[in-house]
Amino acid sequence: MQTGLILRSTGSWYEVRNTDGHIYRARLKGKFKIQGLKVTNPIAVGDRVRFDLEDELENTVVITDIEPRDNYIIRKSVHKTGHGHILAANLDQAVLIVTLAFPRTSLGFIDRFLVTSESFRIPTTLVFNKADILKDEALDYQREIIDLYENIGYHCLETSATEGENVAVFRNLLDQKISLLAGHSGVGKSSLVNAVAPDLHLRTNEVSTFANKGVHTTTFAEMFEIAPDTYIIDTPGIKELGLADMAKEEISHYFPEMRDRLNQCRFHNCLHINEPGCAIKEAVGTEEIAESRYWSYLGMVSGDDNRR
Repeated sequence: MQTGLILRSTGSWYEVRNTDGHIYRARLKGKFKIQGLKVTNPIAVGDRVRFDLEDELENTVVITDIEPRDNYIIRKSVHKTGHGHILAANLDQAVLIVTLAFPRTSLGFIDRFLVTSESFRIPTTLVFNKADILKDEALDYQREIIDLYENIGYHCLETSATEGENVAVFRNLLDQKISLLAGHSGVGKSSLVNAVAPDLHLRTNEVSTFANKGVHTTTFAEMFEIAPDTYIIDTPGIKELGLADMAKEEISHYFPEMRDRLNQCRFHNCLHINEPGCAIKEAVGTEEIAESRYWSYLGMVSGDDNRR
């Protein structure tokens, strides 16, 4: 039996690298379920697994076990009701690449991603790409948004993959870590990766001017080692991000600015909607909590459209 790291998942087949650096094609033996977790993909990129050699000539192995995960990022499955889909496992950090125009990343989408990563205490950086296409007023608005998130405690970075702005800073952010890179299609994720790791030659596509949406260039999640002990996990563009396996009573725990005030509410089970003596609503009224964040919270609690 050998141990290895899942580099790529294509549905029924996986690529796994053993401790010597050899890459096998791998499959699961029969049904494979993780206790207490209803997911469409039992194994995800970044998982550490144990496997047996199946066919040396065909370079295939059979995965027999998955080692305990440190963490993972999960979304609600868009194909199977009541199930989640794991984007990646065993991460040091997540990097959400966003654009405020062409295509627009909504604040609601940003907040859903942050809540998901907060639920597993995965540090997250927001990278605001395509700074070069923004005019003065739009740049001012972007900096207001950056101030909002930095004041909560999230690291933010403005970049332009095409102009090279802060590309070196982006590269340093990834150093000696396993990083999940996520975002909508068309935000320039592949262009940023190509700027710091040109040998990968990731495919890029233009954003459609008709729909102002990106075209998917990544079909499956895949891990790359861009330098010794520096890994990135490139994911398909995420259109929507439904919360998986999260009770509405716990959602406020994953908003740092709300978490700091939870013991100040009159009722310990306060949902911060219409209860009296709510410290969260009071903080929204005094602008200590951003209104956009509060609206995101309400949307998550009520299960509203997760693309906004």
